Amino acid sequence: MKTTVAIGQMMDLVWGLLLFFGALLGVVRGRPEAATAAIFRAAEGAITLAVGLLGTLALWGGLMRIMEEAGLPRVVARLFRPLLARLFPGLPPDHPALGSVAMAFGANLLGLGNAATPLGLKAMQELQHLNEDPDRPSAEECTFLCLVMGGLTLIPATVIALRARYRSQDPAACLGPALLATLAGTLAALTVDFLAKRRKKGGKEK
Repeated sequence: MKTTVAIGQMMDLVWGLLLFFGALLGVVRGRPEAATAAIFRAAEGAITLAVGLLGTLALWGGLMRIMEEAGLPRVVARLFRPLLARLFPGLPPDHPALGSVAMAFGANLLGLGNAATPLGLKAMQELQHLNEDPDRPSAEECTFLCLVMGGLTLIPATVIALRARYRSQDPAACLGPALLATLAGTLAALTVDFLAKRRKKGGKEK
């Protein structure tokens, strides 16, 4: 979609500017070698992280396939149906998109960031099948993005695992702050989504 491409280009510009000004600051402060060393360390860390994530994404992608064959998305969709029916009134009750959205939302609730990525992509594919204008995001796609980007998390499992890996004295200390932060972010995103839809609907009526 054009919107997705535009967002990707904007993010490329943001990261490019951050890298440029970081290197420029190192030169201005007379420490270009420190800036160069930091760039190489960051690149090495990014590769290590990416390789590690590949295995996790492959694992969850395979599990997602197994769960689809077992009919789990339909079960999860029924579990979250009261909430999703209000957030996505335009989705047919038994459409596969509802199950995919519910699975991605459930992965976010458990803080399984790596699992939420393939699940979210699957949900967007299903929502796109219902989109009457493929070049523009539908109302359901916008709502889904607000829901997952808000990232409401009850148990930040990935963060806890990372804190434990780096020998935190209390890995689970992030439970309360993570819940409050993600709840605030999700409510803010859904509020903006609601107001935007209301404004668009009001414009059409005029």
